[in-house]
Amino acid sequence: MPLPLTIIKVGGAVVEDEARLNELLDGFCAISGRKVLVHGGGRRATAIASRLGIESTMVGGRRVTDRYMLEVVTMVYGGLVNKNIVAQLQARGTDALGLTGADIDVIRSHKRPVKDVDYGFVGDVERADGDKLTTLIEAGITPVMAPLTHDGHGMLLNTNADTIAAETAKALAKRYDVTLVYCFEKKGVLANPDDEDSVIPLITRADFARLVADGTVAGGMLPKLENAFNAISAGVSRVNITLATAIDGRHGTVIVP
Repeated sequence: MPLPLTIIKVGGAVVEDEARLNELLDGFCAISGRKVLVHGGGRRATAIASRLGIESTMVGGRRVTDRYMLEVVTMVYGGLVNKNIVAQLQARGTDALGLTGADIDVIRSHKRPVKDVDYGFVGDVERADGDKLTTLIEAGITPVMAPLTHDGHGMLLNTNADTIAAETAKALAKRYDVTLVYCFEKKGVLANPDDEDSVIPLITRADFARLVADGTVAGGMLPKLENAFNAISAGVSRVNITLATAIDGRHGTVIVP
């Protein structure tokens, strides 16, 4: 029977809030066994870009990345956010290693083709290397994944952190019994965005289509749920969307086929 492995993705306002991030990292370190942490940092990137006079553009919950924004997200995701999280994990006794997709060629992607929207330097994942990640994990190292990939020709690409988490989970599901938990500032997927307690406990693909059609699911929740269903279809055992302080997987919204 495959060994259990937990992948936690943290993003949203949690990365920006020191107290909430510390609570999340405490909970992450308390998870027994093998684990991986994937982080976002889009709000931090937006804030720093604004200070530099660079405008941020979002379409369908995804960031448009021109050359200047690519420089910002590389510095923020791969440097500021990633290394601060790694340092905090080391302080808690978790031996962590920060990675972008370019490091040890762990996630390869290609520049998203222009269709209705030109997203710029945004990567669509081609593959994640589960073998290399397994080598690190079995050596007692906890990977901390930043939302940057590369194309194999020297170009870094901004890649949605929810996608990084799903692709990492899919690659590792061939070797482990994987639980993927998306953590953010809400208790789960909400039926009413103005009611913090209106958590939808379970969502099927049919439910997802209906929730998108009636506008309940929109913005950044769209790619999160798309990635959640992709992960389930590829063999990930469980996907949960929940509050950052509830990463035990017993709360929030559970995604099922």
